[in-house]
Amino acid sequence: MSFAIQLRHRAVGSTSRPATPQPDRRPSPTPVRGRPPTWAWLVAAVFMLGWFLVTGVIGSGGGRALTYSAFLSDVDKHEVASVAVGSAGQLVGTLASGKEFTVQAPPWALTTDDLAAKLEAAGVHVSAFSQSNTLGQLAVSLLPVVVFVGFFWWISRSARRSLGSGAGGLGSLFRSKARVTDAERPATRFGDVAGYEGVKQEVREVVDFLQHPARYRLAGAQGPRGLLLVGPPGTGKTLVARAVAGEASVPFFAVTGSSFVEVFVGLGASRVRDLFAEARGNAPAIVFIDEIDAMGARRALPGTGANDEREQTLNQLLAEMDGFTGDGSIVVIAATNRPEALDPALLRPGRFDRQVQVPLPNRADRQRILAVHARGKRMAADVSLSRMARASAGFSGADLANLVNEAALRAARADREELTAADFDEALDRLVLGRRDEGNALLPQERRAVAVHESGHALVAALAPTADPVSRITILPNGMALGATHQLPEDDRRLYAESYLRDSLAIRVAGRAAELLVLGEGSTGAADDLAGATQLAARMVREYGLSPALGPVAYPLPSGTFLDGTATDRPYAEATQRRVDREVARLLREAEERATELLVGHRTALDALAARLLDEETLDGSVVYDVLVHADAALQVPDDRR
Repeated sequence: MSFAIQLRHRAVGSTSRPATPQPDRRPSPTPVRGRPPTWAWLVAAVFMLGWFLVTGVIGSGGGRALTYSAFLSDVDKHEVASVAVGSAGQLVGTLASGKEFTVQAPPWALTTDDLAAKLEAAGVHVSAFSQSNTLGQLAVSLLPVVVFVGFFWWISRSARRSLGSGAGGLGSLFRSKARVTDAERPATRFGDVAGYEGVKQEVREVVDFLQHPARYRLAGAQGPRGLLLVGPPGTGKTLVARAVAGEASVPFFAVTGSSFVEVFVGLGASRVRDLFAEARGNAPAIVFIDEIDAMGARRALPGTGANDEREQTLNQLLAEMDGFTGDGSIVVIAATNRPEALDPALLRPGRFDRQVQVPLPNRADRQRILAVHARGKRMAADVSLSRMARASAGFSGADLANLVNEAALRAARADREELTAADFDEALDRLVLGRRDEGNALLPQERRAVAVHESGHALVAALAPTADPVSRITILPNGMALGATHQLPEDDRRLYAESYLRDSLAIRVAGRAAELLVLGEGSTGAADDLAGATQLAARMVREYGLSPALGPVAYPLPSGTFLDGTATDRPYAEATQRRVDREVARLLREAEERATELLVGHRTALDALAARLLDEETLDGSVVYDVLVHADAALQVPDDRR
């Protein structure tokens, strides 16, 4: 359960308007004429197989079926005129009355002389016949072959139908799965990418090279062979690559790295060769490989779990990008969230000549992205995209698109065409905290505890000199959080001073301090706050060198560059861990003492704010500063923090 939440998220990106559908210019497959339909072949095959089985395996005529005991009884009564013995123990004969019969004799009956003696004594005419049928046996033995050939014939027809013409049968398995964008009418341009001016400036040189290669050749310069776009998920790396192809008006071959990795060894390498051969046939062109880490991860040493198929695919890609072909009209653009996992051979000059960082958007870029997604939507006068850009620090382009869509969904549920500021606030809570459950009502004592808790967070945030201003407080449950205190950063921070971090610790533990002060006991509501405060204090000690006991040393835990996740193995000894634990506990105790001191000095404001929260449930941040001013006339609160 989280009460205080500072809006810093993991995300960024660019936005685009939907691409204009383009006509399919691939050649239509040539219809096959004069052939029976597939169902006719299947019906004929089933009929022939059934005919062979019936005539070959059964092989004999009809007749009344008798049991072996009844047959022996008829023999003793001299009612059997003739009998023919089959090789599989089947007896076929005629009774004295002229009726035919069939009997399946047990295996032991034909191995003794008792049956023969009975038949001879009764005067029965005995003969033999063979149940083997060459055509029937041939049909049964060829059945698996027919099924196998028919299956691959069906695959061949399906592949030929999907590919249009040319490669059918098993050859389609080796074809590249790249999608080609029509070069005559490119849909995406740099204008569709909101913000990211630095990124667009980096990739603009690729566009210029593809449009004017002669100018570079005259100067003796070589254009970039490869461009690697790295950044967190949702930042618009694919959109930037499409914008490059759209600006250059060249064919765009898009494929994912996982589509090259297959079970069969050599299949991925064949697809790489096919992809680059097709790109050279349409040169100049752009080859875009999304999530290249799926095929370009570091190669393992022999005997250490190496994957031969993936490594052969990577080796083929290295060969295609190296200079064996001497063709500089193919530019490879790749995107990944894990640049640290790529093989070093991929990142050397001559393959991926440059890496372009596509980071999370800053405040100005977030406002531009929100404006793009707000096109075509009716906005109320109280909607401020600038304020939402401030409140969505750490959001990616995909997150911002989802934010606007959630606000539109809330307006649609209320049968409104106009989006209000309340819609955006609720959408932000939905994305950060989770879905609000209207039926999740709190008990009266729980509501009071949550109100006291959130008032403690808000007051300490308002009193801390370096903290971000309070924007909103609520005691309405969202997701796992029973309440929330939102702070609105004035701008994106890239450097955090020690004073700011200490204020953040005090704000995180202020909810628990308020409960102890007002209610006399703590609750489980502070669990998430304590977990976040402990993690922040541990990083201050272990990574930022802000502990006098450890000194200016750092023990960062290895993790992904753009993806969450931390290694479990610590890179230091057990004795160092004990010192780290002591320092973390010291920082948290000091933060709690400071928060308690501030709350004791403004107890009147704490009680007044908790009472208003119980009445109104959601308060604007300016109410916090008004309560402080009225409760303590000597307190001066700057206007820009209200």
